[in-house]
Amino acid sequence: MAFSMNRQSRSPMSEINVTPLVDVMLVLLIIFMVTAPMLQEGVSVELPQAKGTPLEKVQQNNEIIISVSGNGDIFVNEKKTTESQLAELILQLTKDKPNREVFLRADKNVSYGAVVRIMGNLKNAGVTNLGMITTPQEDSAGAR
Repeated sequence: MAFSMNRQSRSPMSEINVTPLVDVMLVLLIIFMVTAPMLQEGVSVELPQAKGTPLEKVQQNNEIIISVSGNGDIFVNEKKTTESQLAELILQLTKDKPNREVFLRADKNVSYGAVVRIMGNLKNAGVTNLGMITTPQEDSAGAR
């Protein structure tokens, strides 16, 4: 407790020193300003472990499966489409249920850039729940 410098009055001061509070609040503000953009930039994709077992999942009728063939053809639920029409088609399919699960199944020969462009189109279309379909990795002597 602080005491006033007035010698005639020996009562405690009832003022609060707000300087430490302001310092702490400014530090917290800076931390949140720096970390918030980092949370929004990445696309969250969980890849399976090399020796993991496949997940048993019953396919539902409300899932959207986007397939990309080795030559770059794009299919949405087995209907052929182009990369420029993909976002519009996804918007149409998700307008009644925006949280539908979307799965991306790309051939291993498709370039990484094409997969990232498709994922960007899906994000622009409002897809927040994106999964990657893969096959389990086979064990080999040279694998790590």
